[in-house]
Amino acid sequence: MSVTPIRLIYFATIVTICSLYAAQPIQPVFQREFELSSLQAILFTTLMMAPLGCAPLFYGYLLEAFSAKLLVRWSLALLGILEFMFALTNDYFTLLFLRAVQGLIIPAILTSLMSYISYSSAREDVQHSIAMYVGATIMGGFLGRFFSGLFTELFGWRVFFFVLGLLLLLASYLLSCLERDVKMAYARPRLADIAGLLRQGQFLWLYLAIFCLFFVFSALMNILPFELRKVGTLFGEAGVGLLYLGYSMGVIVSFNSRRIIRLFGSETTAISAGIVIFFIGTMIFMVERYSVMFLAMFVFCTGSFLAHSLLSGFVNKMAQDNKAIANGVYISFYYMGGTMGSFLPGYLFERFGWQVFLASLLCVLILALLFVHRLRHAVKTLA
Repeated sequence: MSVTPIRLIYFATIVTICSLYAAQPIQPVFQREFELSSLQAILFTTLMMAPLGCAPLFYGYLLEAFSAKLLVRWSLALLGILEFMFALTNDYFTLLFLRAVQGLIIPAILTSLMSYISYSSAREDVQHSIAMYVGATIMGGFLGRFFSGLFTELFGWRVFFFVLGLLLLLASYLLSCLERDVKMAYARPRLADIAGLLRQGQFLWLYLAIFCLFFVFSALMNILPFELRKVGTLFGEAGVGLLYLGYSMGVIVSFNSRRIIRLFGSETTAISAGIVIFFIGTMIFMVERYSVMFLAMFVFCTGSFLAHSLLSGFVNKMAQDNKAIANGVYISFYYMGGTMGSFLPGYLFERFGWQVFLASLLCVLILALLFVHRLRHAVKTLA
């Protein structure tokens, strides 16, 4: 199998997403080593995710000044160097600062990679190439969490971040083979454009729904390692990483979205079904046993990725004009929900425990289901 430029782009995507989520399953390790509260340890993921919520709205002014090839190679190299620095640092606040800077770089990398896919793929291949890109992000999310836990158990937490640094530098070097050098055609939405979208009921309810869904997903993924430390696993930190195997359901669901819509008869009905599955998966996590939680992750991720993949497709279907802006606002709501979810519910977990924490997430999912119900009525009114 030849190593084509598009495959190198997928490799760079996987390594970048690994970097984004590598700290998540081992946050309790940081908590012990640096004598932190769980809320202080959570910031290692929150600070990486926060810039992704702003990227679609503000990064366009920066990114249009550079070519995708130049930007992605330098950003990957810088991210790799920062991983080396992270692996060698012993001060909590310096570690947080490094994670925050990395969080600013990652949106530039992911945007560049997507732009390069769009411009370098043949028109008839773009949809397939983007679908493969989504699969690469899901794979990176799992591999980053799994190998972070495994390496921490075997060698200590620093080794995996050093390996990530090497892989990021390798990706930067390999992408020098990219033949075409494209300029960004990046959406720069004005506040009036965003306000105009939000005044349309169907977009408002959809954006609020995805905000709630990724709020819940991010909250559970971030707090779960702390609960597992109490429950215990057979394989230590590697067992924490292994639990994220259910993340792989995202690949299966994302690539079968059309069949799922046909099965349920409409997008909104299928989205509602995804939220119900999401709800059931969250409830199963109330059983505080590792084996049950391992199975719960598959149900949880199936529902989450089903709803997310269908909502993202539905945005493009509804947005006849200004699709780029509609997608940009969608991504912002998605990651803003994730950023807030990765931190705020931690207060409930720290003060009241796992069961109350999960009950709060179930309430947010009920809210998401109500938003999808309003979305269904808004779409029917337009029709």
